[in-house]
Amino acid sequence: MRQADITRKTAETAISVKVDLDGTGRYDIRTGVGFFDHMMDQLARHSLIDITLRCEGDLHIDDHHTVEDCGIALGQALTQALGDKRGIRRYGSFHLAMDDALVRCALDLSGRPYLVCNLPFPTAKIGSFDTELVREFFQALSTHGGITLHVDMIHGLNSHHIAEAAFKAVARSLREAVEPDPRAASAIPSTKGML
Repeated sequence: MRQADITRKTAETAISVKVDLDGTGRYDIRTGVGFFDHMMDQLARHSLIDITLRCEGDLHIDDHHTVEDCGIALGQALTQALGDKRGIRRYGSFHLAMDDALVRCALDLSGRPYLVCNLPFPTAKIGSFDTELVREFFQALSTHGGITLHVDMIHGLNSHHIAEAAFKAVARSLREAVEPDPRAASAIPSTKGML
């Protein structure tokens, strides 16, 4: 059962997240940050990973702690659900077009976190959401999920489209990487013998 259930409580946020890597993309996300909920819905739907996430954060300050800590908890959940990563494809990549935006993602579930995030947003906000928080989420997800993650905007004019294309590109790449490899069902996908 490639599932995980994580709770994380700090002075800034209280989070619970459940994931099922073999799901159908069902989502039930409530963080109090509307645009971020929309992005997390996209992440679940297009990765086919079922995600249930609840966060109560210090939104009276701003959205930063909520978004970052959700990335931490989701990364931890993915790590737990993947176990020793036996039989997975490990790598994933996708080019995602959404209207004016084209975003490329490539990732490796290597256990070695590293983020390259080139998303030059033309605006500082999408509604009330700070666009810089997109990178903060991906940084937390990469660090706590042990993911080498590259996300690059190839083209884009609209900040909403760029952010959504990025989340969908990451989702499709995750979908590919976590899928069982029918040609190597019992193998660790590394010459080291472990990830």
